[in-house]
Amino acid sequence: MINKLDAALSFHQTALRVRNQRQELLASNIANADTPQYKARDIDFKATMQSALQQSAGGKSAQQPAGLLQQTNSGHMNAAGGNGNLGSSDVLFRSVLQGSVDGNTVDMDVERNAYVDNGIRYEASLTMMSGQIKKMLSAITGQ
Repeated sequence: MINKLDAALSFHQTALRVRNQRQELLASNIANADTPQYKARDIDFKATMQSALQQSAGGKSAQQPAGLLQQTNSGHMNAAGGNGNLGSSDVLFRSVLQGSVDGNTVDMDVERNAYVDNGIRYEASLTMMSGQIKKMLSAITGQ
């Protein structure tokens, strides 16, 4: 039963995690708008989400304790105690729209728009997940 509930909410959980991490990147870009040589960073949400879903669909080993990641190659870092943040391969540098004398690539208009858009989509995911939980509760209680 718990597995079915987890599976029903796992997509939204993954989406919220990726959106949260993107929000942190965008906030970092805004905070460093005046930092010389700072390069604006972002993620490709679609590609990162697909990667996160594939990782979660890969399943967990029966011998592996919950919360620990499986190390599939001896060259991989030990993932014990990992916080689930994006890997360095997921974070991309934003293309320069307008150059700056000090080498900073942050365009405040682009960053603010991306920040607000991502925030709205985060709220929408929360609303959809809340709706799913309400449906499940009404099915359980029979109301």
